[in-house]
Amino acid sequence: MHDPRLLLAEHRDLTRRCFLRLGAAGVAGCATSALWAQGAHDERLLNEAIAQLEYFTPEANFGGGGRGNPPPFKMSAEERRAVGLEQDTWQLEVMADPESDVKLENPLTRELGNAITWSALMSLAEKHAVRFMQVMTCLNVDKVNGMALWEGVPLREVVRMTRPAANLRRVWYHGYHQDPANPGPGFQSSLSINRVLEDPPGEQPVILAYKMNGDWLAPKRGGPVRLVAPNTYGFKSIKWLTRVILTNNPNPNDTYAGQNNDVDSPMKTFARFLHVPKELKAGQLAAVTGVAQVGTAGLSKVQFCVRSAGEPLAPDDPYLAAADWREAEILSPPAHWGGGLPDGPLPKIPNQTDDQGRPQSWPLRFTIAHWAFLWTAPAAGNYELCCRTIDANGVAQPLPRPLPKSGRNEIQRLPITVVA
Repeated sequence: MHDPRLLLAEHRDLTRRCFLRLGAAGVAGCATSALWAQGAHDERLLNEAIAQLEYFTPEANFGGGGRGNPPPFKMSAEERRAVGLEQDTWQLEVMADPESDVKLENPLTRELGNAITWSALMSLAEKHAVRFMQVMTCLNVDKVNGMALWEGVPLREVVRMTRPAANLRRVWYHGYHQDPANPGPGFQSSLSINRVLEDPPGEQPVILAYKMNGDWLAPKRGGPVRLVAPNTYGFKSIKWLTRVILTNNPNPNDTYAGQNNDVDSPMKTFARFLHVPKELKAGQLAAVTGVAQVGTAGLSKVQFCVRSAGEPLAPDDPYLAAADWREAEILSPPAHWGGGLPDGPLPKIPNQTDDQGRPQSWPLRFTIAHWAFLWTAPAAGNYELCCRTIDANGVAQPLPRPLPKSGRNEIQRLPITVVA
């Protein structure tokens, strides 16, 4: 972790530039706010705010766990090695669905002795390795689990090794699962074979990921190898990958499909608060920070509004379209990306960075962007602070897809108390 004093100085400079357009009152707020002021005494508050604005998420702070009893990350290294979840014992089978008429000339299985081993994957990585930035979010959780730089080998490289000959329409894939009380296939998901073999313009490939933020994938993040599916929610990016099934069955086999979820939903755009004081004095200036997930429709604005606590939603305005929304500032790409990555520019990432490691555009789709604003507390009372995004099509969150089974993106409404 960088020296908090250096990070604070850098963040003050960035914040000062971001708020210059707010005029003299905004600059005065930067100078007097308890969060940004020189000589602020509450070091805990400063360090907490700085840590929350780290762009890439350190592995220890990444959200999400795993399934199984016990889940693999709670097993000892010896136990994981025994079941093929350490680098020296891991193998990936890529085989035909026995219940469909798919035809493979060269299935990759343990029985045939040609399953993909760790050394075979690293050999593929020497020629085919790719990296890309992507946020990880759960379809049914209303917050960001973490933001990472992933590295791996495109799944299509091992699919091609099976030499498909006929009748292939879908890819099913499974993670390791152990649960004596529920001995079924465990967590699984699927993709169209077309999305695996070919990337839409500007998009990233589906990968067999073995690194996150430059380090080998930790057991809790799905190591030694997990699948990372671009543009999708986390249930598509199966951890502890052990088996890929190639099938002519057009239906998804996703665990989430049986739980009344939309299994083909791409990520949505939404905003969430990070640092908000729970209590302020009337007239006090506060700096508020947050994060936006940039979904399939991109991001153009982040906005906030203040409402009286307990004020009911109008029956004809369930999404607060008529509220007094004001603009927050979307922060520029960070000077320090964090997450354990070394200082300096990012590596060249096709479709995301240029030759100098700078983002080709900002904010990048399927990543995050931090945002901030200065707010003067109103008269004493109980309020709720709300935030929302406006996507690149000009559509306000939670539209155009407000139904939660295709991803949680409701407007966040946080209580805040203002005292005299």
